[in-house]
Amino acid sequence: MKYGEIITHFSHPQHKLKFEYSEVPFKCDGCKEAGIGSRYKCINTTTCDYDLHTHCALPTPSIAHPFYPKCSFQFMSRPPGNVPRYCNACEKDVSGFVYHCKLCGFDLHPCCAKLPRVLDDGEVKLYLYRKVCSACHRCGRKGRSWSYRSTCKKYNLHVACVKEMLVESWHELYFGRGTSSNTRKLETRIPSLRGTLQNHHRSKSKVKKCCEMAGLAIQFIISAVLGDPTAMIAGVVGSLISRS
Repeated sequence: MKYGEIITHFSHPQHKLKFEYSEVPFKCDGCKEAGIGSRYKCINTTTCDYDLHTHCALPTPSIAHPFYPKCSFQFMSRPPGNVPRYCNACEKDVSGFVYHCKLCGFDLHPCCAKLPRVLDDGEVKLYLYRKVCSACHRCGRKGRSWSYRSTCKKYNLHVACVKEMLVESWHELYFGRGTSSNTRKLETRIPSLRGTLQNHHRSKSKVKKCCEMAGLAIQFIISAVLGDPTAMIAGVVGSLISRS
């Protein structure tokens, strides 16, 4: 991918799309999920506001995933059948582009399907697991959805919890943009983990140390969930966290 690269896409035949980088969160018109950073945007910006994650703009027709070795996931422009479906990675509804396995019935959002197995910025290293036995630092529950866990195994955060944090802060982004200034504030407010670790540690020094690690970790996890797991966009997420 090159900055300014122009492509045509089956989901938006009336206009071409251009690859660009933006620090402003957007809603992907393919998978209907939030995004930030790299994207393909409609070149007709005066009358059209169409955006796609890079994973949605350039999908792989068929993928395999190490968490489901017996499955073959096919890219689909809409969920199959007439019953509600959810993503097996984040437990959230599937309402647009999806990777679906006909054999087992599993579904993955495009960005969830492409979540990096390891997030590493040189200081913090996080590994993606299908399930972990330790409690999530946000909800306190074990198991549930896929999780990112630190190398020391003391820090764990569900992908589902990250999605919930995004929905809480970006309700308007998920259910339709408005034109008011309040909507704009919602779109640029990235959630943090302030106050979510107090129930897990009694020592103030441990809380402070764990919160500092959580702050770094959440930047990279949110960036990955939003479809752009890069150090650059994680820094943007971090600056937005500090403003919220």
